[in-house]
Amino acid sequence: MQSHIGQLHKMSVTLAGPIQYTLDLDVPIDMNALIGKEIKLSWYGGIQCISCGKPTKKSFSQGFCYTCYLKAPEAADCILRPELCRAHLGEGRDIEWEERNHNQPHFVYFAASDVVKVGVTRSTQIPTRWIDQGASSAIKIAETPNRYYAGVIEVALKDYFTDKTNWRNMLQNKQDESIDLVEEKWRLEEILPADLMAFFTEDDEIETLHFPVETYPTSVKSVGFDKENTIEGKLMGIKGQYLIFENGAVLNIRKHTGYIVELSFE
Repeated sequence: MQSHIGQLHKMSVTLAGPIQYTLDLDVPIDMNALIGKEIKLSWYGGIQCISCGKPTKKSFSQGFCYTCYLKAPEAADCILRPELCRAHLGEGRDIEWEERNHNQPHFVYFAASDVVKVGVTRSTQIPTRWIDQGASSAIKIAETPNRYYAGVIEVALKDYFTDKTNWRNMLQNKQDESIDLVEEKWRLEEILPADLMAFFTEDDEIETLHFPVETYPTSVKSVGFDKENTIEGKLMGIKGQYLIFENGAVLNIRKHTGYIVELSFE
């Protein structure tokens, strides 16, 4: 029996067929190699803030203590609502951090699964962002010089496209095969105002993503360490940042960022 202990962070990914997942605890662990095997994750009550490193009784916004949740730039409102970003104005919780991360080129994109989803990410986070969302395919629709303008475009499209991922449908691999991302993209010529169309990209390449899943569940049940200290079973696959178990239980690794856990397997 092998056992590894460490602080949970979202799994790192490598684009391949299928996508390769690595979980970093005390050592990097090849999670693809564990698919089809019995694994056990145990939590003994410890959580450390991913920003300041201090112990915290509760995790806020996926891994922060309450103080850092209020002050850290990684937990600012513009993370979820990019149209609120003020990095291009030289403002923010941490000006240097904002300059490095938000006052940088961003893409607005469409991701396909059971529906077409609109999203925003920094240029350096493609295709990682698409993988983390569990998209079956994705296409870039606009390139902007900063996070703010990408957020403005996303807001303009929210009346026509969702910006949320239905995690249950994603984990059951429900897909709408009739979706044509290129057609949806060029339909924006009729939707976006001229000033926002100036950011439009003619790159029509579609990235198709293949996830390491042996069997998709017919129904899913979310499990987490706030309700049970041990989560175990046969690992059937990984999609997005979720571990999928044989009984339909799914564990969102990213939700438990900062938790100190032990992973055991043969």
